[in-house]
Amino acid sequence: MAFYYDEPCHTFNEYLLVPGYSSAECIPDNVSLKTPITKFKKGEEPAITLNIPMTSAVMQSVSNDTLAVALAKEGGVSFIYGSQTIEQEAAMIAKVKAYKAGFVTSDSNIKPDQTLADILKLKEETGHSTVAVTDDGTGIGKLLGVVTSRDYRVSRMAVETPVYSFMTPIEKVISAPKGATLSECNDIIWANKLNSLPVVDNDGKLCYFVFRKDYSEHKENTSELLDAQKRYMVGAGVNTRDYAERIPALLEAGADIFCIDSSEGYTEWQRRTIAWVRGKYGDKVKIGAGNVIDGDGFRFLAEAGADFVKIGIGGGSICITRETKGIGRGQATAVIEVAKARDEYYKETGIYVPICSDGGIVYDHHLTLALAMGADFVMLGRYFSRFDESPTNKVTINGQYMKEYWGEGSNRARNWQRYDMGGAKKLSFEEGVDSYVPYAGALKDNVSTTLSKVRSTMCNCGALTIPELQKKAKLTLVSSTSIVEGGAHDVVLKDSSNQVK
Repeated sequence: MAFYYDEPCHTFNEYLLVPGYSSAECIPDNVSLKTPITKFKKGEEPAITLNIPMTSAVMQSVSNDTLAVALAKEGGVSFIYGSQTIEQEAAMIAKVKAYKAGFVTSDSNIKPDQTLADILKLKEETGHSTVAVTDDGTGIGKLLGVVTSRDYRVSRMAVETPVYSFMTPIEKVISAPKGATLSECNDIIWANKLNSLPVVDNDGKLCYFVFRKDYSEHKENTSELLDAQKRYMVGAGVNTRDYAERIPALLEAGADIFCIDSSEGYTEWQRRTIAWVRGKYGDKVKIGAGNVIDGDGFRFLAEAGADFVKIGIGGGSICITRETKGIGRGQATAVIEVAKARDEYYKETGIYVPICSDGGIVYDHHLTLALAMGADFVMLGRYFSRFDESPTNKVTINGQYMKEYWGEGSNRARNWQRYDMGGAKKLSFEEGVDSYVPYAGALKDNVSTTLSKVRSTMCNCGALTIPELQKKAKLTLVSSTSIVEGGAHDVVLKDSSNQVK
């Protein structure tokens, strides 16, 4: 007969941490969030260590080159989505590896014969007030001028006004030549009291912008995740179909680590993919696998040679696998069981295989709970999709700014490879939805706030590192009544204007 688990599975929202003794050293500034992302033998160091326990999901609506750079600046890593052509994915990875800190590729560009209305629409979409005017309307075209908010007044100009009539023409634009160092560019900015400085090549084509506001930000990025050549690190999603062609191309583009993107990882297809990597590259190429939700699934992928194992089926905010197929498990229960299997495997073999909690994180404190339960790092989709740097459009819904967000199992993504069971090359039914999420601003600001909460909670538990948190954490299940009690209750709240609501 079928196997039955003795207890129901649980989500992160059904647990709370119980504080432990906090010494005088337990202050947020002393907390280290470094964590391994690749397996290692006892007594050795992992090949790759994250500076923060956050990675972005292998999703079209989340992880492109722009978000990868922003997250690497904070110390995490993005896995560029694989549901695109090999050439397109390789190009994104190459952009991340070619990115120079402080040098920004322009994503706000326009042609001179477009209008003020186009400028206003572009500003609403990107949130940027500096627009490059190029001959072809791209960020690498010949620079003809620049438009900033000082160049126009909406109340005094018709929206049909052509851009060429009010832009600052190239003759009056101060620029720097390609090859100038960041220090030299910043000297030009400060000497001329500029907010932005275009960098152009010998043919007058735009290469980058350097912004005054980025000067101090660059100095503050002390947790940057860099490779041996001081380039930002980036991951790549791959599937179990075209890996023999995709992985070599992505390695050539500069990918640092791979992740097999699949809704369910306890399969022969993943074992074969990992075996191919090990046979061709040995342990030099790093590749994670998943997703699994129990100890058996973890051991299968660990023994297959995975560098890390992802946990979670059906817990993502846009995932409908559980209601569509009846497969899945509460994320907290899955993490707890897989962490136990990870520790047993380490005790038996001396090989530590990091585990990643993927899905089920709704609130910031869920991240801390996942780490306390044994996860080495987490993978987030909805969380990162809300930010400026994600690749989706910003739209207005009922007066509120939102960003588009869709699952890889939706008809929009049509990522059949992720759900491949060796059958036809199509999605037979949806396992994800197409949706909106509230726009939240810049990645840096939000990640900083989230990690401040994590560090503070770790101090409440008397822990200064993630391994120490996992040893000292005391977790308690809560009732539905306790969950209600944990939020604001029995009061009348005010809104931001002090009005009762």
